[in-house]
Amino acid sequence: MASPDLVASFIARWSKAEAAERANYALFLTQLCDVLEVPAPDPAGPDAAENAYVFERAVTFHHRGGKTSAGRIDLYKRGCFVCECKQYAVEDGEDQALARAVGAKSAAAKKGKIARGSEAWDRAMIEAHGQAERYARSLPAAEDPPPFLLIVDVGHVIELYADFTQKGKAYLPFPDARAHRIRLADLAHEDVRAKLRTIWLDPRSLDPAKVTALVTREVAVHLAELAKSFEKKHAPATVASFLSRCLFCMFAEDIELLPRHSFSQLLESVKGDPGAAVPLLQQLFAEMNTGKFSVILRQKILHFNGGLFAEATALPLNSTQLKLLMEAAKLEWRHVEPAIFGTLLERALNPAERHKLGAHYTPRAYVERLVLPTLVEPLRDEWTAVKTASVALATRGDLKAAIKESRAFHHRLCAVRVLDPACGSGNFLYVALEHLKRLEGEVLQLIESFGENMRLDLGGETVDPHQFLGIEVNPRAATVAELVLWIGHLQWHHRNRGATEWPEPVLHAFGNIECRDGRHHVAESGWQNYRRHVLQDQVAKYRDTRQPPPGCRW
Repeated sequence: MASPDLVASFIARWSKAEAAERANYALFLTQLCDVLEVPAPDPAGPDAAENAYVFERAVTFHHRGGKTSAGRIDLYKRGCFVCECKQYAVEDGEDQALARAVGAKSAAAKKGKIARGSEAWDRAMIEAHGQAERYARSLPAAEDPPPFLLIVDVGHVIELYADFTQKGKAYLPFPDARAHRIRLADLAHEDVRAKLRTIWLDPRSLDPAKVTALVTREVAVHLAELAKSFEKKHAPATVASFLSRCLFCMFAEDIELLPRHSFSQLLESVKGDPGAAVPLLQQLFAEMNTGKFSVILRQKILHFNGGLFAEATALPLNSTQLKLLMEAAKLEWRHVEPAIFGTLLERALNPAERHKLGAHYTPRAYVERLVLPTLVEPLRDEWTAVKTASVALATRGDLKAAIKESRAFHHRLCAVRVLDPACGSGNFLYVALEHLKRLEGEVLQLIESFGENMRLDLGGETVDPHQFLGIEVNPRAATVAELVLWIGHLQWHHRNRGATEWPEPVLHAFGNIECRDGRHHVAESGWQNYRRHVLQDQVAKYRDTRQPPPGCRW
């Protein structure tokens, strides 16, 4: 561990550095390596293919018409990151506020510099992110884009972006939009330095999907055991309905839709008398259906509705079943991975499928091989063009036009409809939803950098489950699909905005998942066979070339 004196000296030295990007960035990063206790970059050689960890790594940009141009990555570490460095002007916050109040230009603006903390600085950091993405995509075909981008304002912040698919298509704030920015003073904390050290040495270990997949399997195992015990006396459909309400309550308390630990404490309160759980749970479910004051929880709760709590039936519990519910409630429900949760939940609730639990589901990476080229990448290409035009307008001083351009794309994004006519438990639809939410976050971040106050909440126009339509002949799977979309949607907002003020009702009965035979729209067997063909037979073929599999239309 680096000595406190070394870290303090580094922070003190660079907090006083003046804006001089090209003169300072290499020294800053070299000394940062000392603080992180990682090897410093190697000397660059004449063969770019051999330059795996160097400053000024050469890349070639390919343009339309066969034209090319040269570029240089500030710092590159193969398999780890592309680092793009800038250094902007320091300006006292009071001076900035005074300049805005009187309508005058700030000191930095008068000098032709971008002042940290200004809207222009936000836009400049977004542009630097775009520049780093272009570098990552311009690496030779033999080198996959690295999982991380580091955007550095020398002596001020390091912004982290990640794409663990290593396709270079969508580098998103890591771990989320609230915590992706590391300020210089934050380096005094060992956990912050440890995160950066891992990015240097073992970046793929930070992939949250590895954690969420383990949590999701653990959750499914608990639910399978519960379902098996209940089905000795109750119909599978009744069991599935009751457990769906319970698991949503467990998820809701973890993201503070319900008061923290409230559902867990309710279960704990009757562990000596399992029979008392039935009237308490039925009353809670009825209260969640209408909202207002909860007699059971003794405080106001949100109005959930959405059909999930329209039926308030609770099954009788014995001591073993109550204990299993209590153990399940202790799991980290906010970390479940909806992309595989649907399949595992459906199997946990299905006696015929339960023996497959934890195996043979479609991995998220395979789902993305279909969803990305058919839906997400065309929208991202469109967004790149819109973003370029919007930034150009803002640079010329026409912020009103820049905002209009970006808002028009956001409106278009919220109007997209996605159909899976044999949706199963909704995994494909959820992955599509998540990627559109990610794109929406980028759009709103740019609009906010233009000075427009955009609230990414659930109450206004936003990408939400009603845009994701499914047809499924299995009623159990159809119910799970709707639940998966809502959990994923609410989970995304919690991760990116925290425990925000939730609009009511929290859930809506959109009717976007229909339980019927979808063969009137598309031959179900043909769709399933095509999907299986793409995901199983062609994955290996396209893995090495980084070319997407043949597209299909939703």
